[in-house]
Amino acid sequence: MEREFYTLAWIEEEADPRTGRKGFLSLLDQTLLPESEQYLKVMDVPSLISAIQRLSVRGAPALGCAGALGLAAAACRYEAGEYREFMRWLETRGREVAAARPTAVNLGWAVNRCMRSLRTMIEKGEENVVSLKNALVEEALAIQQEDKELCEKIGEHGKRLFEEKRTRVLTHCNAGALATGGQGTALAPVYMAHRQGLEPRVLADETRPLLQGARLTAWELLRAGIEVTVICDNMAARAMVEDMVDFVLVGADRIAANGDTANKIGTYGLAVLAAYHRLPFYVAAPYSTVDLELAAGGQIPIEERDPGEIRSGFGRLIAPEECPVYNPAFDVTPAELITGIITERGILRPPYSRSLRD
Repeated sequence: MEREFYTLAWIEEEADPRTGRKGFLSLLDQTLLPESEQYLKVMDVPSLISAIQRLSVRGAPALGCAGALGLAAAACRYEAGEYREFMRWLETRGREVAAARPTAVNLGWAVNRCMRSLRTMIEKGEENVVSLKNALVEEALAIQQEDKELCEKIGEHGKRLFEEKRTRVLTHCNAGALATGGQGTALAPVYMAHRQGLEPRVLADETRPLLQGARLTAWELLRAGIEVTVICDNMAARAMVEDMVDFVLVGADRIAANGDTANKIGTYGLAVLAAYHRLPFYVAAPYSTVDLELAAGGQIPIEERDPGEIRSGFGRLIAPEECPVYNPAFDVTPAELITGIITERGILRPPYSRSLRD
């Protein structure tokens, strides 16, 4: 069964020769899934940042694509007299977008890549604002296309895990089509294995507190005709004891130079469980998620989110309103607990300080 939805898309509008290309970013609002499929129209930076922080769009690669395309949509509508004014505006807005979610390195990476491309044009003598706007759109679209191709390559390399007669995979959060510009990172091997008749079976952690596994992973896999069963996060150990898991496969929001990996909160605990039960633990991510500027995971900034995400659920309070809450969005899995990192260039093995740089 083919997917009929899209996670994000650039919608081209009629261009004005005086102002250049024009379009907007269309986003599937993931906060409404699985009950409702609705798309947001993003044309300015405040609505882009709101969509990012509300998790209407989430997943490190998708955040990179959305950041670039959303910034391009806003830039198309900005009326600048000359290129210096335009670049000052763009630099400021770009910093705001990049800071919207600090842990996911792809967001800042994509924005900075767009900015570098325009600075290079200016260094070569380009001072026409229309040309700069058009180039910004093209760079953002290139990032999205590259992400789609990277997902395919990750899927090709990762499907080998299923060819080894291990078909039962445990996932955490959502690292599928809803988290990228393509078919996903951690779910890319699952989709590839499914297309080749290897019959993957997925156990999806519900992923508290926002239930990305239950709401998103299960939703997209069912639409693709892939066998998936949702479990509560605290059932993973029991599933391993019951021999329901062959390996664990998760995505990543940032990977440090030594292989330490930040991912959705709860990933570290899964890695510890997998090590105890002697199960392989794999991370899947594109090169844009690797941050060689950070030596180790302790340097990765960890976003702490609204306490209301934990105090409330199912339309009611589930913890006392006056009770303090600790709500980190991510944790860091030490490199020594990671069996391999699946990238578009193959499956990397320890020592990651060497294989990531190579």
